[in-house]
Amino acid sequence: MMPPSDPYAGERLKHSHFHERQAAMNLRDAWSSWNGYKFADYYYDESYEYFCIRNTCGTYDICPMQKYMIEGPDALAMLNRMVTRDLRKLGVDRVTYVCWCTDSGRMIDDGTIFRLGEERFMLTCGSPSLAWLRKSSLGFEQLSITEYTEDFAALSLQGPTSFAVLKRMGLEAVGELKPFGIMHLPFNGSSLMISRTGFTGDLGYELWIEPSEALPLWDALYSAGEDYGIHPYGEAATNMARMEAAFIMPDMEFNEALKTINFEYDQTPLELNLGWLVDFKKPHFNGRAALLEQTKRGPKRMLVKLDIEGNKPADGSILYSNKRCSKEIGYVTSGMWSPAVKANIALAMVDTQALKGEIWAEVYYERELRHRHKVARCTLKDKPFWAPARARQTPPGDC
Repeated sequence: MMPPSDPYAGERLKHSHFHERQAAMNLRDAWSSWNGYKFADYYYDESYEYFCIRNTCGTYDICPMQKYMIEGPDALAMLNRMVTRDLRKLGVDRVTYVCWCTDSGRMIDDGTIFRLGEERFMLTCGSPSLAWLRKSSLGFEQLSITEYTEDFAALSLQGPTSFAVLKRMGLEAVGELKPFGIMHLPFNGSSLMISRTGFTGDLGYELWIEPSEALPLWDALYSAGEDYGIHPYGEAATNMARMEAAFIMPDMEFNEALKTINFEYDQTPLELNLGWLVDFKKPHFNGRAALLEQTKRGPKRMLVKLDIEGNKPADGSILYSNKRCSKEIGYVTSGMWSPAVKANIALAMVDTQALKGEIWAEVYYERELRHRHKVARCTLKDKPFWAPARARQTPPGDC
């Protein structure tokens, strides 16, 4: 008798190009999924992995991140119409952070654009965007759009000893790479692309190579990093680091506009405090008229950084204009006790009119199975909670 076919065979998660090495190090077998890939929540302990990012260095698998190559004479014009930032200012072998919107100015997603040549660009983002790219390309005939997600093995190396590890690998030239710069170096008979980019707010790089060289790259990296505390980290530690850097995350700080059901439950770049990404001096781009109008009248709410008294994380807390909690003015999108900053930090969406007054958070927490709550004073912060000088220095220093 023939064995019955597996009804779930088509739904099994794909393995990234580094999965063989990562699976051996995932002692807790703690996996989730990202864009159809098996993806680590954590490998051993999220706090341990967080401290690797902040004190030594760690690797984060970005193979599941969506990657698209846009090429041709019309590539720049098409992308410049789609995103809010002026890409004409982006030089070859440079990277920039961008976002793109609907015609109503509601943010669809954010990501990075790599300019790999005069007419060659790579867009990376967290969610699939091929359909939107194709819609945005209507009327532009001299370009091609190709999904490259599986054609790159991509690994993020982050932390204060990240440059030291690359230097030990024989990649000393990376020391001259400026933030958001790109460099191409030989590796094992192939070409290794290194960008000084990342999602932790610290010194770090992203390594891009053809899939056949993924495991040799991993082995060389971990051999060089053995004395520098290298360790893989998962989504949990990433979330901690990006909060300290005040970086936004989809499904936390913002809802992707094309997936949002309720009216204005999505956000605009201005509401997310990303006005610096919107360049009204360039020609027409998606959402320009709506965003210009919002600039004139001001956004109703704004994403802000808060320092909250006490040490109980305020994640998901409701915010009020007074200690009596009689008037609701916003909510916390992400919150944590920051080990590096030694502060109770949060990102929060707050009514713009309330930003000049007091802000209080109603914090719920648990102590020995008993549920408690308190009202804590909040202080607005202008700068990221974590922004070490080494993240901007060139050369970055050899820890």
